[in-house]
Amino acid sequence: MTVTFLITGASGFIGSRVAASARRRPEVRVRLLSRQDPHGPGTVPGDLSDPPSLRGACAGVDVLVHCATRIGGDAVEAVNDHGTRALVEEAVRAGVGRIVYVSTAAVHGRGPFHGVRPGQAPIAPASATSRTRAAAERHVLDAGGLVLRPHLVYGEGDRWVIPGLAWLLGELSATPTGCAALHSMIEVGALGRAVVAAALSPAHDGGAHYVGHPEPVPLPGLLGAVREHLGVPGGGAAVDVATALDRAAGSPLALHHLAMLTVDHWFVDDAFWTDLDCSPGDDFATGFRRAAPWYRSFLADRTAS
Repeated sequence: MTVTFLITGASGFIGSRVAASARRRPEVRVRLLSRQDPHGPGTVPGDLSDPPSLRGACAGVDVLVHCATRIGGDAVEAVNDHGTRALVEEAVRAGVGRIVYVSTAAVHGRGPFHGVRPGQAPIAPASATSRTRAAAERHVLDAGGLVLRPHLVYGEGDRWVIPGLAWLLGELSATPTGCAALHSMIEVGALGRAVVAAALSPAHDGGAHYVGHPEPVPLPGLLGAVREHLGVPGGGAAVDVATALDRAAGSPLALHHLAMLTVDHWFVDDAFWTDLDCSPGDDFATGFRRAAPWYRSFLADRTAS
């Protein structure tokens, strides 16, 4: 039996892996919502910031997998909130059997989150992006859809998580120590496979799930891997968290990174993986070692430019 997917955000970091994983499934026919190449092969024209353009986009679709997200900027509400609402309404109108939205654990706001399970933490977004993604979640959940919440996603193509840590170590000229905060992480390829598996699984009809590798990553292991494999300048010295915060006092971005990194963001959802025909992938140390050459090249190119 053939299942037709419509995937949004397929040109992005996560969406591209979802699309690639879906294409490897012989039973899945893939369509991509696109505003940049609306007449390309396998594409469906539509722009989340222009709700009328979505009319008819879900015709003949069995599963909608919504990965598109605007991060900041003037259009964040138009795309994440209003665009998602219009897309979900179109999916319901077209009789789409399943709606899956790739969200973020950041909808819960600031931590600490230690071993938090679905339903235990309130929705309390701390930024406009997270607030509008929380609104998008509500549109999907109200339609009986499935919401997936990763925390930190790393791997080839990541331009925020690991590059942000490398930048932070350079800004501090040191590595924060004395803090063993735990973070839920997942490699982007594993996440792409998990999204497709969940979209096809009869055991995941609706509701919200956390999607991360079952083993959380302690902050020393995370920073140590970045320092070891990426050779961050100035990252060898050690300072305690209080000193690191003092050094970052003049940089809101550095303070943001430290505030997130130095408290637990560990989300537990064993039930997500139990009935899923999919592996959570390698542990962080193995996955990061494999991605390290890409990160080194990306950081070198960014420095050169």
